[in-house]
Amino acid sequence: MRFNRLAAVAAGIVVSTVVLAGCAGDAEGSGDGGDGEGGDPIKLVVLGGMGAEGILADNATTAVTAALASVDAVNDMGGILDREVEITHLEDNADPTVAVTKLREYIATEGKPDLVMNSGPSTITEAMLPILTQNKIVSFNIGPTTGSGDPSVNPYSFDLSASVPDYLGSFVAEMEDRDYEDVAILHGSSAYGELFGSLGETTFADAGFTVTGNEGFDNAALDMTAQLSALQQGDPDVLVLDAYGAPLGYVLQSLEKLGWDVPVMGNSSVAATGLIATPAPDGVLGTDQVKNLTMQVYSSTQYDPDDTKVNDAVERMLAAGDIKSSLILAYNYDSALLFKAAAEKAGGVDDPDALVAALIDPEVQKAAETAILANYAFEDDAHSPHVSPDQFAFIPPGELVNGQFQP
Repeated sequence: MRFNRLAAVAAGIVVSTVVLAGCAGDAEGSGDGGDGEGGDPIKLVVLGGMGAEGILADNATTAVTAALASVDAVNDMGGILDREVEITHLEDNADPTVAVTKLREYIATEGKPDLVMNSGPSTITEAMLPILTQNKIVSFNIGPTTGSGDPSVNPYSFDLSASVPDYLGSFVAEMEDRDYEDVAILHGSSAYGELFGSLGETTFADAGFTVTGNEGFDNAALDMTAQLSALQQGDPDVLVLDAYGAPLGYVLQSLEKLGWDVPVMGNSSVAATGLIATPAPDGVLGTDQVKNLTMQVYSSTQYDPDDTKVNDAVERMLAAGDIKSSLILAYNYDSALLFKAAAEKAGGVDDPDALVAALIDPEVQKAAETAILANYAFEDDAHSPHVSPDQFAFIPPGELVNGQFQP
């Protein structure tokens, strides 16, 4: 059954529900867990703050839409073990307290879902994990926390977002390809920015590069000339940049003010900033401020007419709802595909430990044929992706259409 668009209609605890099955599950879960045709629908839940404000709402809308499209794809494949899949969206307004309340109410009234997906931010993951762990519910997170990918703490939780070391590994590979030797780092004051800066310095040094400088800036600052001037003194071959939102604009303005003509490699935070894909005067696309800039994206985030798997995912997402940010927020499209492959390996959905064991099986991950990331490479002691450099690309800024940068 194909669905059209997501209807955000408040109805008790469920703000929007897309039902892709002919009957509802019982109060104890999704049914007998067997593989026979005609069983109760397998129940999935996705939390997302589509009713939040600004970029949080845009990101959540993309993530929820991706989850709905994923279920559509799975049901078109015949469902999971010949059972259709039902997905329910719980509106959390990007508020951890709301997320916990909605999840508890859902479990109390509908029974435990077979899988829970969240749409970020990481504060939602942090708030939900104790409930999910206590109830032994398998979950996928696009907003990782310190322990969300650690099976010794949260054995049923899996992160979908790549880690900082993975991102940095792709920088190393690209800088080696470009024959750079000396590198400078500029990063923001967010927790991610600080981690990117500190790990970046050690990662690049360990890879044989000379780090000529590592400067941080306050995300509330309006001018980064001082930090850039200090880095310029080291005469690096390349400037590695972490900046998100308005601070990115101030960095680019400061570079222009200095007249520093240096190659700039921006991380995924740079690529996720809207002004990069927006022409002047509202953005910087097509201006001299970005003439030296390339930015880090997933390969799936760059449009390729020959990539049928990703293009099908985009088509399904457009049928399901809105794509308001880049496909780097569309990890949830891979969620139901991973869960289907794991359930078929485990022979059902009622044993969460069997599902976990299946998800860390490389053959199961291969069978999932995921689109946003080609391979998550979950491991027994690390339920977080291990993303190889070949799944990333460094591209110049471009127009963003349907979540993908155009060549």
